[in-house]
Amino acid sequence: MAVRIDKAVVSGVFSLDGQDFDVDNNVWLVGDDTEVLVLDAPHDAGPILEAIGGRRVTAIVLTHGHNDHISAAVALREATGAPIWTHPADRMLWDVVHPDAAPDHELAEGTTFQVAGVTLTALHTPGHSPGSTCLHSADLATVFTGDTLFCGGPGATGRSYSDKPTILTSIRSRLLTLPGDTVVRTGHGDDTTVAAEVGNIA
Repeated sequence: MAVRIDKAVVSGVFSLDGQDFDVDNNVWLVGDDTEVLVLDAPHDAGPILEAIGGRRVTAIVLTHGHNDHISAAVALREATGAPIWTHPADRMLWDVVHPDAAPDHELAEGTTFQVAGVTLTALHTPGHSPGSTCLHSADLATVFTGDTLFCGGPGATGRSYSDKPTILTSIRSRLLTLPGDTVVRTGHGDDTTVAAEVGNIA
């Protein structure tokens, strides 16, 4: 199978509720030598374009609306011509970052993407934010979880628009039901597997 998963790490600032945090964000690229789908667009389009390497971008899919995942989305769209997909429940977060631009398409439970011969399916996993969405590819035995599930447990809650019981329900019902050997590729930090995280979900 010619398809591959590439990762670019882009550093910048996450801002919410009047606080700023320095963060390193994972950008995931799924594709082959010709075309690629990009997951998240943090901070600066430059390193993402470098990772794209001139390939045709089929879609820019945002796992959620926090600024450290979407701030380069419009610049990336302008550079590649690719449409931006985001869940409408996070539109209020998008509008803070990009008040003069709109995403192109609404992500929903079950939305599918085809790239380089594989399928990725959207799983709506609210909790970290109302519109948080993971992308699962059975073909690649991988799920891209944004900030919903990390190596070590669930994503952060306790800030605006987040809710711990909701994220735990999402993880238990949408992610821990995937095969245990499914690789979890996260929005920050290291990869893990579904099986490895079962014991980390209280």
